[in-house]
Amino acid sequence: MSRQLKAAIIGSGNIGTDLMIKVLRHGKHMAMGAMVGIDPASDGLARAASMGVTTTHEGAEGLMRLPVFDEIDIVFDATSAGAHVRNDALLRAARPGIRMIDLTPAAIGPYCVPVVNGEQHLDALNVNMVTCGGQATIPMVAAVARVAKVHYAEIVASIASKSAGPGTRANIDEFTETTARAIESVGGAGKGKAIIVMNPAEPPLIMRDTVFVLSDAASEGAIADAVATMVAQVQAYVPGYRLKQQLQFDRVQGLKIPGVGERFDGIKTSIFLEVEGAAHYLPAYAGNLDIMTSAALRTAEQMAARLLAA
Repeated sequence: MSRQLKAAIIGSGNIGTDLMIKVLRHGKHMAMGAMVGIDPASDGLARAASMGVTTTHEGAEGLMRLPVFDEIDIVFDATSAGAHVRNDALLRAARPGIRMIDLTPAAIGPYCVPVVNGEQHLDALNVNMVTCGGQATIPMVAAVARVAKVHYAEIVASIASKSAGPGTRANIDEFTETTARAIESVGGAGKGKAIIVMNPAEPPLIMRDTVFVLSDAASEGAIADAVATMVAQVQAYVPGYRLKQQLQFDRVQGLKIPGVGERFDGIKTSIFLEVEGAAHYLPAYAGNLDIMTSAALRTAEQMAARLLAA
């Protein structure tokens, strides 16, 4: 086996544990170096220890005290926005060149959606994985933007209430703000808006996303082809990502752009998505968490490949 870099994961909850299993099963250029939590009784730390992964329940400070810390090249942070700001500062003071993959809405570093702009940030020391809604929908906005100028894009991410842990619930405002900004800066929309819906239905419903895009007039076939190509690219690392139904197109005239006020003539594209999780650790309905961990792994693998080739 070729040389692998070592990774640490901070956050031993659902997202961190699922990510650990993905690294162990599918890591090509990375191997697990440490799992970090703050609850010594967490299932994530227990599972990590049972799989032979070094653990600590003393947070980022505990990670820095581990002998393996000097060998860690990439750190995934699956905690919260506030905790990530602190963790990044602590680790960077000790290891200025360490790479941070941020799965929180903190957005210290540039937004990263692997299929859209991942290659632009392979040398960044801190990249932000936006949000689950962003990872699912921004590729669709970007696909339309490759065909026509996008004036406005609105996304509605509907997730099972059971798949929204305390970190997600504590960061709802950051979720909507971060996703909206990334729809603009990464997706290419002039104006973006994000809405999250936590559905308490039983049995839990699979993640579904609706994307509304207002763009200049363009060929419906060209837009459909661009979307289909992007879906296939996302499926390369999230197999459960798919279109729920055919795209819907509506020609509009004199429509007022939400949040902008200007009127324009063009086309409204409605895209309906479904994201089924791989069920490595989380239930299959938790596609919102699976797409985050899968995107983070894809980004880190690309970074590791670049570092190993240097």
